[in-house]
Amino acid sequence: MRSVSAAIFLMYRTLGDGIRLHAAALVLALAAGIPEWWCIVALGVAMILYTEEGGVVATIWTDSIQMFVYLAGAIVCLVAVIHRLPHGVGGAMAAASAAGKLALFDFSTDPRVPFTFWAGLVGGAFLTLATHGTDHYLVQRLLVARSRRDASAGLVLSGFLVMAQFALFLFLGTLLWAHYGGRPFARGDEVLPTFVSTELPGGWTGFILAAVVAAALSPSLNSMASTTVRDFYLPYVRPGASEAQQMRVGRSFTVIWGVAQILVAVAAQNMDSALQGGLAALSYASGPTVGAFLLGVLTRRAHSLGTMIGMVSGLAISLLCGMLAPYVLHTEGVAWTWNVAIGATATFVVGMAVSLAAPAREAPAADERVAPS
Repeated sequence: MRSVSAAIFLMYRTLGDGIRLHAAALVLALAAGIPEWWCIVALGVAMILYTEEGGVVATIWTDSIQMFVYLAGAIVCLVAVIHRLPHGVGGAMAAASAAGKLALFDFSTDPRVPFTFWAGLVGGAFLTLATHGTDHYLVQRLLVARSRRDASAGLVLSGFLVMAQFALFLFLGTLLWAHYGGRPFARGDEVLPTFVSTELPGGWTGFILAAVVAAALSPSLNSMASTTVRDFYLPYVRPGASEAQQMRVGRSFTVIWGVAQILVAVAAQNMDSALQGGLAALSYASGPTVGAFLLGVLTRRAHSLGTMIGMVSGLAISLLCGMLAPYVLHTEGVAWTWNVAIGATATFVVGMAVSLAAPAREAPAADERVAPS
């Protein structure tokens, strides 16, 4: 059970963070006028090297500093675009409102529409439970807090910070739309780097590129290497490995997973939206993990075999309802915002049904066990 969960975590982190690496490299490539694949390799190698040298302490401290750097970069872009709006912020917001860009709620019940009120309320709740409750990447950071109270405070604070930064970037995106008069771009991901490379002075362009690098170099490599060692190497390869051996193996897997993310980033170069692609990859695999978590928290009847069958079923059903629907069901799949909810619900229902249909046998009491001959 633990191995299945760990394997799913490694899979979706490789896909999700590989796509994020591609997004950062795209900005650098457009702003600096160099090939994107070169930027991917350069950022990926830097990510591997500093994770190798600093471990979890360097990763967490770098995460903290990077947050302020990329938020400062967003504020610089915001101020710059405001000064370039011919009719000011008021005119830009009026134009956005007339174009339907400021509609806050969409109460459509069509599951194929990604950004509806219901997708945000239900799908968003499940997605947040996945990222903030069952993801080893964030759990690792909670475990290194000084106390349980500090970990809880950090978790609550992150909710407000995430909402604030989403509001900031949505506002910036709306003003950029107005700045370009609603002109369509080949890819939505090209709007910001185009503005940075063509509208900002050289010094500020360099600062924004530093912010982009800061956002890219926030890797999951440390948690992925730790998961590989603890959940696969120690149980199945060398249970008695010393701390030094575990360290060497962990460093090796840091490089391996870093190279895997670089390959994913290279493969994702033709993706329409890096943000939605990364969240979709995360959501497909997160559903089964959340379902297993709920089976463990909400019931005493589920056992390992039932939960594993439920997780595999949850992943299959989520994929079938989403990206595989056009090929298997010959219909448009549900939006990615529902993936976690579908996968978690399917995992819980199937896992519970299998556990009830085939109850696990209880281990005999200590005095009833037969000693080995």
